Amino acid sequence: MSKRHSAKYKLDRAMGENLWGRAKSPVNKRSYGPGQHGQRRKSKTSDFGLQLKAKQKLKGYYGNITEKQFRRTYDEASRRKGNTSENLISLLESRLDAIVYRAKFVPTVWAARQFVNHGHVLVNGKKVNIASYRCKADDVITVKEKSRNMALVLEALQSSERDIPDYLEQGDRGFSVRFVRAPELAEVPYAVKMEPNLVVEYYAS
Repeated sequence: MSKRHSAKYKLDRAMGENLWGRAKSPVNKRSYGPGQHGQRRKSKTSDFGLQLKAKQKLKGYYGNITEKQFRRTYDEASRRKGNTSENLISLLESRLDAIVYRAKFVPTVWAARQFVNHGHVLVNGKKVNIASYRCKADDVITVKEKSRNMALVLEALQSSERDIPDYLEQGDRGFSVRFVRAPELAEVPYAVKMEPNLVVEYYAS
């Protein structure tokens, strides 16, 4: 976990953006890329390069999920009716670990995955320990009673760093949320601009 935990800041540097809007991000101090060549003038990025970066940014944002898992999510988004890029965002935001993060049960997406894997979360009253579990509209996601006094949880709930989006309805003193609906891109509170349309182009090419 520590290796993945430190990787989030490497991702910020590589992308040149503060992906999660965190005060601790190194991009706040050094906007250039990592490594000895990080400060070199950047050449114009090709269309493929822009598409690849958009994919890496979106994939990394959700805790650097595996390529296989991300591709499977894209394939499902493309099979569904409607706009594929909107479908992709809806599916990613329906992941249990994403909802745990959005609900402010934990401070980071990385912590959200670990929190779910360790069995601290209930969905409709039943323990679910699969981070990629897909939640449906009206599902109620709750922090287990025994886990509510964890410093990680209390710190996250009291943090003013981010707000809970409208597609989640808070309850039980902040320890529970109802997943109202899968959101559209415009509703998701990303700290940086996400371009799922470029991700679609990447896989379609």
